[in-house]
Formats: sequence, C-alpha cells, structure tokens
Amino acid sequence: MLLKHLAVLSIGAVLSATSAFAQSDYPTQPITIVVPFSAGGPTDTVTRLIAQTMTSELGQQVLVQNVGGAGGTLGAGQVAQAKPDGYTLLLHHIGMSTAPTLYRQLAFDPLTAFAPIGQVTSVPMTIVSRKDLEPADAAGLVAYLKENGADTTYAHAGIGSASHLCGMLLQEALGVQMITVPYQGAAPAMTDIVGGQVDVLCDQTTNTTNQIKAGEVKAYAVTTPERVASLPDLPTTQEVGLDKLQIGVWHGLYAPAGTDPAIIAKLEGALQKALADETVKSRFAELGTAPVSAEEATPESLKNQLSTQIELWRPIIQAAGTYAD
Repeated sequence: MLLKHLAVLSIGAVLSATSAFAQSDYPTQPITIVVPFSAGGPTDTVTRLIAQTMTSELGQQVLVQNVGGAGGTLGAGQVAQAKPDGYTLLLHHIGMSTAPTLYRQLAFDPLTAFAPIGQVTSVPMTIVSRKDLEPADAAGLVAYLKENGADTTYAHAGIGSASHLCGMLLQEALGVQMITVPYQGAAPAMTDIVGGQVDVLCDQTTNTTNQIKAGEVKAYAVTTPERVASLPDLPTTQEVGLDKLQIGVWHGLYAPAGTDPAIIAKLEGALQKALADETVKSRFAELGTAPVSAEEATPESLKNQLSTQIELWRPIIQAAGTYAD
C-alpha cells in the first residue's frame, strides 16, 4: 500500500515538474496565430496589433497566418487538429458561437476542441452604404429599405461572418429580405462598397472607420447601445428605432484542447500585457474599439462568453432558417 502511495506521489511529482518545465522553457520557437478569415479584414487587423506586443513579451515571434474559408470554420478546424504544444493558436470572433448552429455537420465542437486563453476586444458594427445611395441619414435608410429592400444588394464577408450575422439581424429588424452578395472576406466586400458595385454593408468599425472618415462610404448607424468615440456623429441603432439590432463582435484567443495549463497561463499573461499596452489601446481606439478588461482576458471569461453566446444565437439562426450546409 505504501509503495502504491509513493508511486502515485512520484507520478504527480513528474507531472508537476513537466508542467513547470513547460512554463519556464516555453516558447522556444515562433508561435502562429491562425486567423480564419482573409488578410486585411477586421479580425486580421485586431490579431496583428496584439501579435506585435505578444512577440516582445514572449521573446519569440508571433506570426499571423490567414486560413480563410467556410465562414471561419476551415481555419478553426485546422487549429482544433493541431498539436497542443502552444505553437498554433486561433483568434476567432463571434462566429465561433454561431458555427455550431450554422453548420449542422461541423467537424469540431467549439466548447471541447479548444482551450480558451482569453477575450480580446468587442468591436461595434456600423451600417454603411455606397456613397451615392439615396438616403441621407439613418431614418431615411430605414424608410428606403422598407420600400426597396427586395431590390437592394447587401454585401457580407461569407456565411457565418460578422457582417453576415449583422445583415440577418438588420433584415429581421426591418422585416425585409435583401439580395445578399457573399464575398471571400470583409476586405473585398468593402472594396465593392467603395466602388459602388453593391449597396449596403454592416461591418466592424475596424473595417469601416477609415473609409467613413475618408468619405468613401456613407455611414448611418452604429450597432451598440452607446455612440462610438471615434465616430461621435453616428447615431446608435437604438436611436433610429432599430432596437433589435444590437450586436458587438467579440474576439477570443484559443489553443487546441489539451494544451498544458502552464502554457495557457503564459499565453494569458502575454495577452494581458498586449491589451494593456498604450500603443495597442491607442490603435484600437482609432478603429472604434477598446481592449477588454483584465477580468475578461482570461480562460474562464472566454469559456463563459462562448457558452452563453452559443445559446443566444441558436434560436435566432434557427428562426431565420439559413444554414451553411
């Protein structure tokens, strides 16, 4: 009995020593954060901003790899199957919580396939149009879409993207069905809005603020309860009578399930440092967003957020009857 007890203690000591070694030795090579969307889009922008500071904190280069396709599920699935050694991570947005309902044959379970590291930011969304669309303000746009929605083209970055989800809520709030035009990412969707090839887009401030300020698109409203400091003249959807259209695009950082808790803790610390960095906060502010609090940039907070949001979006998507497979 004593020998058995000592054996258990020895195994525990080995595991503890292994974890401690992983924490002190990690990382010894570059780390890749997979962004499951195209380069130049809003999630890509957020990721590259924190990757720079995490590089300094971890002492190894943090690289960004864009693996777009299938509404973000292709890149996420790749990370879910990656070796859980802390060298392949995923930065995904709200689409992580909608994928289980949008994709009825999803190859992974977001709640069990990943080890959460922490939330990053929650980005407001803006409703914009090509600059020569007729309505001059949000009230005019609401009236215009109620009358002409069936003939209006709505761009989005692909099934399951943030702009797709916002478009679903916009159409539901207005009681109209627009002509949806999917793109392979937010950047090409914005390019065609600026070029006048499509009419309306609802996307994150990280992808629209510069174009709004440059006068390349016409802006109507922001989808958060309060106005955005970087776009103070833009009313909220609540102000213009679209109470049901409330959406912020939260982002989270994940590792594959099974990653050593000591490595997760080290990555969490690097993420916290990045979000507290003054340059990161300044750049986020320019893009109409802000880092989450230290309490939110934790594994527990991200796990709770993901679970809650999956339950929130399930009935909305089922009611719309729009699926990706």
